[in-house]
Amino acid sequence: MFGNLQKFEQTGHTVRLTFEQNRAEVDVIAPDIVHFFAPQKDEHRLSKAVENPPASNTDFHVEDADGLVVITTSKLRVEISRDFHIDIFDTQGRAVCRDYQGEPEPFIRYGGSATGKSFVSAEGHEEAGKNAPMKVSVYKQLDGDTHFYGLGEKTGPLNKKGYHYRMWNTDNPLPHTENFDTLYKSIPFLIALHGETAYGIFFDNTYESYFDMGRDNSAYYYFGAKDGNLDYYFIYGPSLKSVVSGYTSLTGRTPLPQLWALGYQQCRWSYAPKERLLEVAERFRKEHIPCDVLYLDIDYMDGYRVFTYDRERFSDFKGMIRKLKDDGFKVVTIIDPGVKKDAGYAVYEEGLKNGYFITDPDGIPYVNAVWPGDALFPDFSNAKVRAWWADKQQFLIENGVAGVWNDMNEPASFHGPLPDDVQFHNDGYRTDHAEMHNVYGHYMARSAFEGFRKHSDKRPFVITRACYAGTQKYSTIWTGDNQSLWEHLRMSIPQLLNLGLSGFAYAGCDVGGFGFDCTPELLSRWVQVGCFTPLFRNHSSYETRSQEPWAFDEQTKAINQKYIELCYTLLPYLYDALREGEQTGLPVMRPLVLEFQDDPAVTDINDEFLCGSALLVAPVVQQGQRARSVYLPKGANWIDFWTNETFAGGQNILRDAPLDLCPIYVKEGSILPRWPVRQYVGEQAADTLILDVCLPAPGEEASCTHFTDDGETFAYREGGYNRYEAIVRPDGPGAAVLRVKKTHAGYGNGYRTLHIRCVGKPAAILTSAGKAASPGEAVACPFETDTVELLLRY
Repeated sequence: MFGNLQKFEQTGHTVRLTFEQNRAEVDVIAPDIVHFFAPQKDEHRLSKAVENPPASNTDFHVEDADGLVVITTSKLRVEISRDFHIDIFDTQGRAVCRDYQGEPEPFIRYGGSATGKSFVSAEGHEEAGKNAPMKVSVYKQLDGDTHFYGLGEKTGPLNKKGYHYRMWNTDNPLPHTENFDTLYKSIPFLIALHGETAYGIFFDNTYESYFDMGRDNSAYYYFGAKDGNLDYYFIYGPSLKSVVSGYTSLTGRTPLPQLWALGYQQCRWSYAPKERLLEVAERFRKEHIPCDVLYLDIDYMDGYRVFTYDRERFSDFKGMIRKLKDDGFKVVTIIDPGVKKDAGYAVYEEGLKNGYFITDPDGIPYVNAVWPGDALFPDFSNAKVRAWWADKQQFLIENGVAGVWNDMNEPASFHGPLPDDVQFHNDGYRTDHAEMHNVYGHYMARSAFEGFRKHSDKRPFVITRACYAGTQKYSTIWTGDNQSLWEHLRMSIPQLLNLGLSGFAYAGCDVGGFGFDCTPELLSRWVQVGCFTPLFRNHSSYETRSQEPWAFDEQTKAINQKYIELCYTLLPYLYDALREGEQTGLPVMRPLVLEFQDDPAVTDINDEFLCGSALLVAPVVQQGQRARSVYLPKGANWIDFWTNETFAGGQNILRDAPLDLCPIYVKEGSILPRWPVRQYVGEQAADTLILDVCLPAPGEEASCTHFTDDGETFAYREGGYNRYEAIVRPDGPGAAVLRVKKTHAGYGNGYRTLHIRCVGKPAAILTSAGKAASPGEAVACPFETDTVELLLRY
């Protein structure tokens, strides 16, 4: 494909290589990030994910070493040889990632047909292991103890070794199972962990593509695409955290959402007419179950025409939303991309007049069917169309809608999939659906984000079903149309963990399951997971049984209330984690291996996770189970959230888990900021801060940084926030000093009262004006100055 290397030259941070049959470029983005590119289809490099590449000022050296081009940075040595083969080493000369230079030899798939024909499809089965021919492919050597993570929401376990996936955004209504190789999102970012070293590969190709992590042959893994260019980034760790941070420095990081968006959200297909929506809202307040967000699915629209509402079933639409706002609810409405083909309908007429819809090869607007019937599809790859669609969000904003829910944007269609030759503008580089399919939802989310940013002073709340790498800059996501099945509860955990590793710090799933009928036990266990996911939304489908917290029995309602209230007490902790994520790219919901990479026991744990860095959650995900084994990572002691018992890390323990209890553990030496329970964000003034102080080991320190602002606007980016530093320092045998200080004052008056709760130590005594507290008890003290110091004895 490339042949022998003939020459190379360096221009700035780019090394250009000329081979006998092709050319390539290597960009040194940073000492630990290198970009490899070869034009296989076209010359331009219009990345949909890396929109603002970081400027490179990295020092590196290039030389010819016995026929190899060697690029050396302060962290890596990259050797490039014949056929654009690439081997990467660390500064100690140890191989990190090497190309596989043998011939691909996938395992043989034996069949029983004497004619050589396959009959598996005759009974309705799909043929396994078939890829479309790949015009672009890269094969890498695979070591035996390598673990793979990332790739977004793919089904299956956390560790993807031995699995094979296809990147092609797909709306499949069947119950998702482990053998699904496609779902709604395409995030072609893979993380490899081998021994103590992690690295990432981001394959920035939007065509239908494939990742095989040793399924075909245990000697190699590969990635490739049906078309497009060879275009990928190598991101060195050696820590997993550094890989995630490096990847998000390229593709963008999740902006801090509005605070209410971390509260509980209730959705159903559909809350219609408006009396039903108002009834649900009233019931939440009557039951004293916190809730911030209610959703309207497709039935609020006039004949499923986007940017309209049904004037009969939702009369005085704006007044209804105003009433809900007065009761503390935000309303989020669904918008699909399909624009009804309907003469006289303004959105259709404007799009048709201006040529804003995708077309067939002859330039005729392409028509398929979705909810409104025959519909046309905006060409979001055109900046003019994105701006037009962005301005359409003003209809929602003027009616009081707080956010937009983009659905059906794979794009889904009822009369078969869109043909590959449907035409797209592609910001001036015309192309077809084969290239744009995987980024259709990405561009739609971008347009919605920019519309809310333009027409509102609030941080945009956009949620999308389909997306591509980099969509995290514009939108939160959920895992799509799951089912009320125990297997889907189990599967949601590795899905969300890998989404977090793939850049999506703010994500969730349909708590309780979207399709099928949920059971009281399943909802009780699912809400125990959902309260730790940043997007905490219960959603259910048309004609399934009701799934609101009170829909079953008193016990189920009480369990829902308990964990929804727990979410609200943890809002400042979650908000701090998302603020950290905006700066570092790290997610809220984390696999244990992200924090405890040196513990080999955590590399394949699918049913535990960390919320932030301090809380370990070990939910029950098996029907009928009332106890479970919990692994506590080594390197820390762990405190039972419910009992204050302390356990050493590096061991499995057996924890009773009755239906109303989710095992939760706090890492020793953590300080958790919390708030009193409220029914919705903004119900009470945030003037009281609760600090759960998990005292560190003797002689060690503990600290946390806590952030507050208006919770709605981007004023914090201009200094409009308060920052608090809490630190525990040893003060002689059996004593420590807790110091809480406001280190930045840019928003309001701040907290007036602190409640300090020491947890974990068997005889912790807190002295403040003669007051004492046992573990778990809170002591209140005024926060009248910028600094408070307290003596802790234990």
